[in-house]
Amino acid sequence: MCISMSVTVSVFPLIPVAPRLTPVPPGIPSLSASFQMLILLLPLLLFSVRTCQADGASVPTFPSTDPSTGRPVECERCAPGTYLRARCTSAQRTVCAPCPAGSFTARWNFISKCLRCNACGMNQVVKTACAADSDTECQCAEGFYYKKSYDMCLRHRECPAGEGVLSGGTPHDDTECQICPNGTFSSTTSAHLNCTEHKSCNAPGLQLVLKGSTWHDGVCANCRDQLRDGAEYLKEILSAFFGHQKLHIKRLRRVLYQLENGSKGATTELSLSELHERLDAWVAPATASQVRQLPEILKKAGAEHASERLHNKLHRIDSNLSELCGLTNEVDGTNTLNRRV
Repeated sequence: MCISMSVTVSVFPLIPVAPRLTPVPPGIPSLSASFQMLILLLPLLLFSVRTCQADGASVPTFPSTDPSTGRPVECERCAPGTYLRARCTSAQRTVCAPCPAGSFTARWNFISKCLRCNACGMNQVVKTACAADSDTECQCAEGFYYKKSYDMCLRHRECPAGEGVLSGGTPHDDTECQICPNGTFSSTTSAHLNCTEHKSCNAPGLQLVLKGSTWHDGVCANCRDQLRDGAEYLKEILSAFFGHQKLHIKRLRRVLYQLENGSKGATTELSLSELHERLDAWVAPATASQVRQLPEILKKAGAEHASERLHNKLHRIDSNLSELCGLTNEVDGTNTLNRRV
């Protein structure tokens, strides 16, 4: 803070000169005590003026030595955005110069060279470009967040099938997932999607033939229309089934090879995402007979648990179709479901 000082002679009465003041030689007029005090304070006043900016704020300084006299001097620091080109002397103030492009100083300083602007690291983007008085400000790129313990940007977590996004990821926080509550499901792996409500099957003629779970929707059948084979209803959840089971990639490759009968070449080099794309492509045109063979193919590939779960889903659909929609045909008296087996 800059301190303003002033000396007024006319307002205050003159104070008798104390014996400690400098004696006046004979023949020279006597000086008042106030004037003598002003002379004593003059160096301090000059220093105060020198170390004040135009706006009244104090300029930071640093100690130095006058190269000509060897005497200590107090030099002004250089403002942010500049650097020290020449130190001050008893006769000259500090000389500062602006930082060249690609460099900066963010503080009052007396360094001889500006700092190089930082470049953003892996998985980062520029939030604020570097300027003469500030460094580059980076943040994690879209889909990534900053992990302080690793000092790096990591990819946002993706919520697996059966879980939905509770809180979306930001450049500073990871995605938060939650298990889908009752009555909702999520059939895909995603860092953005929340859980979705199950189908109600409340429309006239619709019956719920497979109850929804956390990872697949409910399956409805229209008993007024010609009934399909239970395996055709199972197709509605097969994509979600393969995504939820998390089969080992080697087993998944064997399953796909068997389903395609090797007609599309080897599967040993396919990635997980490529495998799921090929499985979805197989499911779309698959016949009911082919779908019914799927549990056995899973079992032969060593995925016994997945085989059992899929078989149980299919059995539940068949049972519900028979119970809820297995009415005798009014024309020929035969069971509609049995005609389609």
